[in-house]
Amino acid sequence: MEATNSQNDFRTSEIIYKTFFSFCALCCFIAILPLPLLYYTFLRIIVFTAAAIIIYYFTRQKEFHWVAVFGSILILFNPVFPVHFYSKSIWILIDIATGILFLLLVFIRKKTKKLAEENVSETASQPKTFSRDRIIKTSSKINNYKNE
Repeated sequence: MEATNSQNDFRTSEIIYKTFFSFCALCCFIAILPLPLLYYTFLRIIVFTAAAIIIYYFTRQKEFHWVAVFGSILILFNPVFPVHFYSKSIWILIDIATGILFLLLVFIRKKTKKLAEENVSETASQPKTFSRDRIIKTSSKINNYKNE
């Protein structure tokens, strides 16, 4: 019963994260348009939060290449000490790249999880043999020969 609840909690949190990351990607693509400064402040807060969550998750998974990528996004979109390029064209490229990275994260992690589940089901169907089983069987045959 507990395994089912934890599995449902994991699926629920996964759906929430994927929805949040998709929302961040959408916000990055909308940022290409000329919008008021308040939207870009909102964008910095949202992307900064998402990047911090991603960094925490991938640090625990020991996938440091994603940590480096989203660490640079964390620095660029920092709302406390903002980075200013003073050129909209540079920010357009950064926003597009960031949006694509968020979308890649949503879809690539989905495929990786499915592949991992397939590998688990394949390995579970194979019977396990241990070296101690062979030793026990061998020693029992020797004992049978001695008793005869």
